[in-house]
Amino acid sequence: MEYLLSNRQVEAGDRFAAISELFDPWTFRHLDGVGVAEGRRCWEVGAGWPSVPAWLAGRVGGSGHVLATDIDVSWLRDGTWPTGAPVEVRQHDIVRDAPPEGPFDLVHARLVLVHLADRDTALRTMVESLRPGGVLLLEDADPALQPLACPDERGPDERLANGVRRGFRRLLAERGADLAYGRTLPRVLRDAGLADVRAEAFFPIASPACGVLETATILQLRDRLIAGGHATGEEIRQVLAAIAEGRLDLTTAPLISAWGRVPGK
Repeated sequence: MEYLLSNRQVEAGDRFAAISELFDPWTFRHLDGVGVAEGRRCWEVGAGWPSVPAWLAGRVGGSGHVLATDIDVSWLRDGTWPTGAPVEVRQHDIVRDAPPEGPFDLVHARLVLVHLADRDTALRTMVESLRPGGVLLLEDADPALQPLACPDERGPDERLANGVRRGFRRLLAERGADLAYGRTLPRVLRDAGLADVRAEAFFPIASPACGVLETATILQLRDRLIAGGHATGEEIRQVLAAIAEGRLDLTTAPLISAWGRVPGK
């Protein structure tokens, strides 16, 4: 099934940049915590944007290897990598394609599984690609846990923005997204046989990057929101104007990060 937010649309660059600004510090903190070191082999699943693979490459050095995969690698091809960085970019469908050559010391996926109808197959592929002692770090949103664009719904602008966000959630659900998936990650990792499972959540409130992300998402989905009866063209215009004028305190769904290790050394 077609991914709802296509990487081929021009607004995808703004969306990726906003996600990077919002979540990279959080992601890098967890990658540091699980121990990404010189010589490690890492697989970044559904990379989309170069920021995380570039960070990993800086940690593993010339003796390591970073594989960055996505179904659409157009934004990765233009990535600026550290000099001599051992980064390999490969077009790859985590559900349909054969797994890449492993084993890996680390597999990381951010905002990937929540969008997949066959997320169980993707998870199994990632776990089986790890060496004994290797780490899987999954980071996924939970829109059902906090579904609003504007938690402080104090007026018509906020109510309208929340209505458009509801339309976005419905479009996601129609394509097989599990809007309550993020909260299940600790259990999912334990059921997959991983040990030492931990999880935390990140919930930005009123960041300018949230406005950039919301605008890019609405522009990417404008036609589908209107066609599906989730919003009118005038409602979308009003929401975009309110965001541009800085009248809304926007947030995202919580990002839940969970990690665990394959037993053994």
